[in-house]
Amino acid sequence: MRAFARQMAERMKAVAAAGAVAAFWLAVWVLVAGLVAQPLILPGPGAVVVALLRLVCDAGTWAILAGSGARILGGLALAAVCGVVMAGASVRSLTFARLVAPALSFVKATPVACVVVLLLIWLGSARVSIAAVFLMALPGVYFSLVEGLTQVDQSLEQMFHLHGVRGWRLFCAHTWREVLPFVLSCARAVIGMSWKAGVAAELIGMATGTVGERIYQAKLLIETADLLAWTVLVVAASWACERVLVWLLRASGPVVWRAAVRAHGHGLRGRAGAASDGAAAELALAVGDRAPWAPALDGLALNVPAGGRICVMGASGAGKSTLLALAAGECAPCSMVFQDVRLVEDASALDNVLVCADARVDASSAAALLRLLVPGIDVHARVAELSGGQRRRVEIARALLCPGGAVILDEPFTGLDIAARDACAEVVLDLLDGRMLLLATHDAADARALDISDIITL
Repeated sequence: MRAFARQMAERMKAVAAAGAVAAFWLAVWVLVAGLVAQPLILPGPGAVVVALLRLVCDAGTWAILAGSGARILGGLALAAVCGVVMAGASVRSLTFARLVAPALSFVKATPVACVVVLLLIWLGSARVSIAAVFLMALPGVYFSLVEGLTQVDQSLEQMFHLHGVRGWRLFCAHTWREVLPFVLSCARAVIGMSWKAGVAAELIGMATGTVGERIYQAKLLIETADLLAWTVLVVAASWACERVLVWLLRASGPVVWRAAVRAHGHGLRGRAGAASDGAAAELALAVGDRAPWAPALDGLALNVPAGGRICVMGASGAGKSTLLALAAGECAPCSMVFQDVRLVEDASALDNVLVCADARVDASSAAALLRLLVPGIDVHARVAELSGGQRRRVEIARALLCPGGAVILDEPFTGLDIAARDACAEVVLDLLDGRMLLLATHDAADARALDISDIITL
């Protein structure tokens, strides 16, 4: 209750501050208009309000504004679609990126007036608004998406791939969440610019029945109050579009994440089916041929039968993680706890487990496993709020409920005391369900806790 009251008080302060700022600039306007004393040059606020009310009460105004808005949003939508396709192609092909980037940089630096004049020559006034918005918005969309896609967390993407989260689910669970901040930043910049470019194109092209035409007529007849009134309407429309589109984009993040969580296991067979597949449950890997940069693995062959258990021991830097990563690539989809933490920080512990889980795992069983591994945990708490040991056990829970014929654990008990380690090891053995188990550790006690006697020392 106190937090709510504090929130409301802060909002009231913000509103009061905004009102004070608006009152200040209104007073400045009144003062300057009085000093100029020429309504044709600078009408006062009262004259502009009267003109604005006259426009608002005219049904034709809304039809004109809607028509211009539709063309502007159409050009923006076309730029968004083309920008997505081109950014995706650029991330996959350096040659394509090198060809496209200079052209879009040139368009980005070209003045709007020059672009509009050229488009008038090529397309005529009827289509100039859509084309101008498209060309002005495309560079912003493209460069923002390229930057976002190149900064996607590759370690999390690898984790999702190994656990069988691919296709549209990978996009919803990972790619869109990573790119969304760049998309929001782009939207705030591009939407306002699109309205400016669209109205400027209509004004220069004098397209009939448009906002640009009305602004031109007001300028031609020196109806300054009407000119300012139309300006207010355009600014308001641009602001409203930006607010709505940004809100929709923000809302899309949680929506697509929930879709990925609800569809866990989509496109994969259940764990039992995966375990019965010999190719998924057995491993024969000539490691030395795959990792020439790791001398400790030279000549090593890793052979694990179905349901077998192997422990890889060695000092830090000996190649344990490299060996497990190569094995995971052969067994994917598989369950894996990585040496470094790989969790979706702003999602709950339960969702982090469910998003990679087998199709037959429901929320209640996942929550029960989390509470067994981490007594007292709030399964709906964000993992960013958990301690290091709790986060580690969330990853163990995720690995135990994933599909695949192998469970791969890379230093899984880091940050846990002996009692917590033994409790976790007992749960792992109970839920192993005949799957292959690969463990990398520097502590022989970890292997004993997991009842592993076959040890490879690097």
